[in-house]
Parts: sequence; C-alpha cells; structure tokens
Amino acid sequence: MDKSLTYAEVGATREGQLPAGYEHVFRDARLGQGRATYEKAANGLFHWRMHRAAGLKVHGVNGPAAVGVDVTLRLLVLSIPCRVVYTVDEPNRRGFGYGTLPGHPESGEEAFFVVLKDDGEVRFELRAFSRPANLLVRLGSPVAKLAQRFATDRYVKAMQKISR
Repeated sequence: MDKSLTYAEVGATREGQLPAGYEHVFRDARLGQGRATYEKAANGLFHWRMHRAAGLKVHGVNGPAAVGVDVTLRLLVLSIPCRVVYTVDEPNRRGFGYGTLPGHPESGEEAFFVVLKDDGEVRFELRAFSRPANLLVRLGSPVAKLAQRFATDRYVKAMQKISR
C-alpha cells in the first residue's frame, strides 16, 4: 500500500492562512492557568491522551508524536491513518500537525497546539483543512462536516479534562 500523504500542502496548518479548496476548521479554547497546566496539557497531547480521551483508539505508536510517526486512529469501524508531519516545541507553544494517508476518509491536515500566554493563560488551538478523499465521502459531505464538528468538540473537551 502506498504510504504517501494524500495532499500537497504539507505543513500548512503550522501558521498563517490555510490553503484554498478545502474546508477549514479553527478552534481556540481555554484550558486553565499556569506553567503546570501548560506542561500537563502538552504532555497529554504528545502522548496521544487527547485522542484516547476523545474516544478514539490509537494504533501503531509506542511513543510520543514525532515527525514521521504513522498512527492509525479508529472510531467504531472507521480507520483513520495519519502521519505526523511536523512538531512545534517552543518554551510557550507545543504541538504537532498530522496529515492524511491513503485509507483516510478525508484528505488534508490537522494541527493541535497548547499555548501559554504572557498572562499565564493556557489555550488549546486546533487548525485543520480537509476535503473528501473519495466520491462516497463527498456524497456524505453534510454528515462528514457534522462528524468533524463532533470530533473537534471532543478534542476540546478531552484537552480540558487532561489539563486539570
């Protein structure tokens, strides 16, 4: 099976404007206050606890998110293969982006960041762009959009829970 990413704009979720021709998702949620909350949230993110707490099964990884790591997320019968395409490890901003691999119902990239603001507030940021990977998903586009919104809400709630 070809393990190439299914889109060309690799790394586009890191910052700036997302590419045209895709649906875009942005979320920004408060997690709490202080360095300890920041460290706990970032650690949970990198060790796939957000995904597990959101109800996904995580397969194919034995360690933290790192560039080149392939992960297959599962929800019920749905297989969601992804590859980590970059990480960010700054003193007050940590996160990673992963892109879709063949077999994923969507084509695009999603990124997650934990940010410690100057005033000590800790934020969770999610940025994504995607479009249907095949005709069947395209035909079910309204359902796919609802599923994306549901997943994003679950990620936010999971990060709020693990950062406590």
